[in-house]
Amino acid sequence: MKRVKLYSYWRSTAAYRVRIALNIKGVPYDYIPVHLIKDGGQQHADDYVALNPSHMVPTVVLDDGTVLTQSLAIMDYLEQTIAENPLLPTAPNDRAQVMAAAHILAVDTHPVNNLRVVQHLDSAFGASQQDTVNWMLNWTGKGLTAFNQMVRPDTPYAFCEQPTLADICLVAQLYNARRWKQDLTDLVRLVEIEQNCLKLKAFADAQPHLQPDAEPQK
Repeated sequence: MKRVKLYSYWRSTAAYRVRIALNIKGVPYDYIPVHLIKDGGQQHADDYVALNPSHMVPTVVLDDGTVLTQSLAIMDYLEQTIAENPLLPTAPNDRAQVMAAAHILAVDTHPVNNLRVVQHLDSAFGASQQDTVNWMLNWTGKGLTAFNQMVRPDTPYAFCEQPTLADICLVAQLYNARRWKQDLTDLVRLVEIEQNCLKLKAFADAQPHLQPDAEPQK
């Protein structure tokens, strides 16, 4: 696949997932930052909304101008078009298990902790900063606990001898969990999987703090 454009925000969980997948599949990309807070949220700018009507990141633009949105859809496209370094097992039962675990985090957990949800909690219901943190810890904790019950205990990654879609979703979600000081004491297996993943260049290079728009943290 030729070089693509990736519209991303360094801290975005969904964009983190796609960065990892692009790296695993060996797809080169030009990183175009979209700041989700500055200037009222650059994802709301007319030129960006013309690309992504959902006002969200990531967005991938292929060399022929095709626009792809939604992280799971983008990763599915990569899986369908690049045979090397598969993100899913070939056996239907194994594939379904990996997808189910990935969906626990990418479909059930992450969306209710999305920036626009948190902002709505504040503007519509007057939620305090601590209220929103408690909200995120609640849903992230439930999602990670469910994921933890599904993974295999005897593989270096969540289900296989190589990372899959489930591992990509896990690593991105654990980054978000640590931002809000999630207690991971009972999730030793997930931390082990994360450590194994981050030893791989595809995962390591995608880390938020290494992105060109990363901001210094206190």
